[in-house]
Amino acid sequence: MPVGRTRSVAMLGLSGSVVDVEADLAAQLPSLAIIGLPDASLAEARDRVRSAATNAGCPLPQRRLTVNLSPASLPKNGSGFDLSIALACLAAAGEIDAASVDRVVHLGELGLDGRVRPIAGVLPAVLAAARAGHDTVMVPEANAAEARLVPGVDVIAVGSLLEAAIRHGGRYDPAGLDAFAALPAPRLEPTGASESPAPVGDLAEVAGNRDAVDALLVAAAGGHHVFLEGPPGAGKTMLASRLPGILPDLDADRALEVASIRSLAGEAPPGGLSLRPPFEAPHHTASAAAMIGGGSRMLRPGAAARATHGVLFLDEAPEFAASVLDVLRQPLESGSVSIHRASAVATFPARFQLVLAANPCPCGQYGLKDGECVCAPVVRRRYLARISGPLLDRVDIRLHVPRITAAKLQAAVEEPTMTSAEARAKVVEARRVAADRLRGTPWRTNAELPGPWMRGKGRMHPGGKATVSLDRALELGDVTMRGYDRVLKLAWTMADLDGAAAPDKHHVGHALLLRKGIVR
Repeated sequence: MPVGRTRSVAMLGLSGSVVDVEADLAAQLPSLAIIGLPDASLAEARDRVRSAATNAGCPLPQRRLTVNLSPASLPKNGSGFDLSIALACLAAAGEIDAASVDRVVHLGELGLDGRVRPIAGVLPAVLAAARAGHDTVMVPEANAAEARLVPGVDVIAVGSLLEAAIRHGGRYDPAGLDAFAALPAPRLEPTGASESPAPVGDLAEVAGNRDAVDALLVAAAGGHHVFLEGPPGAGKTMLASRLPGILPDLDADRALEVASIRSLAGEAPPGGLSLRPPFEAPHHTASAAAMIGGGSRMLRPGAAARATHGVLFLDEAPEFAASVLDVLRQPLESGSVSIHRASAVATFPARFQLVLAANPCPCGQYGLKDGECVCAPVVRRRYLARISGPLLDRVDIRLHVPRITAAKLQAAVEEPTMTSAEARAKVVEARRVAADRLRGTPWRTNAELPGPWMRGKGRMHPGGKATVSLDRALELGDVTMRGYDRVLKLAWTMADLDGAAAPDKHHVGHALLLRKGIVR
């Protein structure tokens, strides 16, 4: 039967499905039809594939070719199917070894000159192929290093369609490869989705803000969200940028997940798999789609997904549109983002630590001894009220960050702040204690624990005198039930840092103080 078969991968969010690519050759007028629910960019592969094959020196037969992408009910988009379509057509024509093509998963876009261009999302695509039981993939040369991050997969890198055809047994003149070698290698251009600077600096550079440093240590140890409020120049941005530096290294699975999200965003992992948590700091003009992800054709991860297992920092949080801030409420609870379209639903992981920073008022001078605030009381209330109550209720630590005085600066010289390495060691030990306690559960940090489980099956409610102040706050309506549970989580994190078997009244009281640190 004149049918060539191979495979490719269709991505939907961070999950991929292996797609069978079948090409049928018929004795009819020359044409190339692609069926199987392709989008517009994939339908354009008709012209790309035929021109690329001709210019590469391995032309398609002048007959009717029908390419089917199965399963037909699965939406397929993008130009990453070009290489598989071209090789399936050549296999159907008998120009290359059909059995060889059938054993390999092919990913790559074709240029009109026959070169194989890199595509975004190769890493999660190769990962999906490996999980489906395939051990050999062919990818563009520019994506080879990224694809080799997946263990147990044989990666074949090609620079042109001619090279791919020769590797599959095509009897073409190898001298044609020299012409491609002389051309500049195609590169994957970044999408520009992420403009966040890499976090730099050491925690020891934070001088005179001991309370803020201690709160940051608690946040890192338990994975808690933070709201920093204070005047300009108090060090809110400095504190937030130091948080990733004191977080533990990622394990292999989480590092691979972070790299896969970066790959979908068009950012190839430089120099191999990074074990450091990501840091995202979108500008306050970001839209809701930029925050959680979206797109009309290709669904791309937003800042919340790219911050997975790391830190999402929103500087000048009240300046963000209210609708943008409120889209974070669901990811903060579920740890994932679902983007709904008419044809499919894409899901991205979004388990991050949220850090919000805000001035006390629009002019930033409220509360300063030597400052003159020109904002009316109603303006100040309205400014901070841009961060909705339901969102703020999901933030565990609310801290006022004052400006540094000369006395505090002198005290910092005499008693320096701990370094990031020292803080990270404490965080790692506290998380180890929590992980031992939570062994056998799906959770790793205190911040992830469901409240009902803590108070019920988990038996993590200290009870007795330890929670008198917290119970009183609940009775008076100072905290919600969600806030009650989050104070308990904070208290457990403090106990882990102190090496205590369970939180006492001092831990609970301190946790309640951090929870109520900013009163509107």
